[in-house]
Amino acid sequence: MLQEKISFSPEQIAGKLLTMQEFPFSPEDVNELVRQSILNKTPSIVTSNGKSVCQRCGNDRSYLFAVFPHSTCKNNTCLYCRNCIMMGRITQCEPLYEGAAVVWPQHADPCRWGGQLTVSQEAAAQRIVSAIEQKSELLVWAVCGAGKTEMLFPGITTALQKGLRIVLATPRTDVVRELLPRFQQAFPQVPIQALYGDSEEKQGDAQLLISTTHQLYRYSRAFDVVIIDEIDAFPYHNDDSLQFAAARAAKTDAARIYLTATPRKKEKSKIRKRKLPAAFIPQRFHGHPLPVPKLKLTPTLKRQLSKGRLPQSLIKTIEIQQKGSRQLLLFVSTITYAGAVKAFLENDFNVDSVHAEDPDRGEKVQRFRDRTIDILVTTTILERGVTFPSVDVFVIDAGHHVFDEAALVQIAGRAGRSPEDPDGDVIFYHFGKTNAMLDAQEAIIHMNKKARKEL
Repeated sequence: MLQEKISFSPEQIAGKLLTMQEFPFSPEDVNELVRQSILNKTPSIVTSNGKSVCQRCGNDRSYLFAVFPHSTCKNNTCLYCRNCIMMGRITQCEPLYEGAAVVWPQHADPCRWGGQLTVSQEAAAQRIVSAIEQKSELLVWAVCGAGKTEMLFPGITTALQKGLRIVLATPRTDVVRELLPRFQQAFPQVPIQALYGDSEEKQGDAQLLISTTHQLYRYSRAFDVVIIDEIDAFPYHNDDSLQFAAARAAKTDAARIYLTATPRKKEKSKIRKRKLPAAFIPQRFHGHPLPVPKLKLTPTLKRQLSKGRLPQSLIKTIEIQQKGSRQLLLFVSTITYAGAVKAFLENDFNVDSVHAEDPDRGEKVQRFRDRTIDILVTTTILERGVTFPSVDVFVIDAGHHVFDEAALVQIAGRAGRSPEDPDGDVIFYHFGKTNAMLDAQEAIIHMNKKARKEL
């Protein structure tokens, strides 16, 4: 019997798309699994008529391929894809291996969440259930703080009862970290794994996965339900290869659910043309309006930032803010500014900074959540998907190009998320208004008007 020769479980390789080196087996064992059709071998890079296509990420741009010396290949060089090299090098001379599908268990009563959905949440949740049952597409357009995670619970319950496999993928590692304990609490008897670049869990063989969108490069026809959270977020929304990976990770008849508070023009156009069904939730779960940003002209801001400082007027505002009970999220445009502003403030305030390249960002975010930090200076890494119960939000140099309309709406959405403190101040500090600032402000006002009409 094969199981006597190779120690493995079918779930361990189900739907995986990996190189031989990525499997926890010897080359001999991989070849034996191929012989028995448990793994299927497929080319990694296909070249036809002078055009190459990476079969892992879908890249077909010639400038994102390169060669390296390889003595056993033609001309002693081998082609590899630079587009997905962060997942490990994939070369033309080494194939990929795709794991066969397995039967997943049915869970009779998997959900233990004891909360109550609002009328709007319940309506959206039932649309999600229907999309899963009908194996169709659905966009859930819900304002920041609407409770999108809780809206997913009935649909995921339905999927688990049917023995389906689910992936919830999001562009941001911090969001994966935040979602994992919430899902583990809601579905305590269901194996759940979190996958991201430096996650402790590497198997990726659970029936319910929460992952970054980059991890979908490692799957093919693996999931019955694919949920993409924050489809408008960088890097997913403008990266064709990530969208290619998400599509390939889904089974042919999979349900596809997309979540966003700030859909891009492409999604809005599809909704208007009725090419993409959508559920719209303009109201936060606690019923209070979204905090509307205030635009604060600060003429000396640019000069002070260039010196690694903040204007005195802004310092006074922070001093007043810190006398209250709320913490402060201070958004800046660059990593350099994050470090400089933190250094400038740390003699007078309990402050730290965080950014995407910070190896301790998970620990710092948790310390802020535990209220051992009063002020957290951050880049756009925390613009979405993280929840703090009682914060004010200041954006420094809100006119910078990294703060587009979607980013500013999401950043404003960090405030007022708790029913115990549903307000929160949001201030955009600038030295010249931009369309993004004005559009973000108008979008939030528009959502609040829509929400009032539904009351």
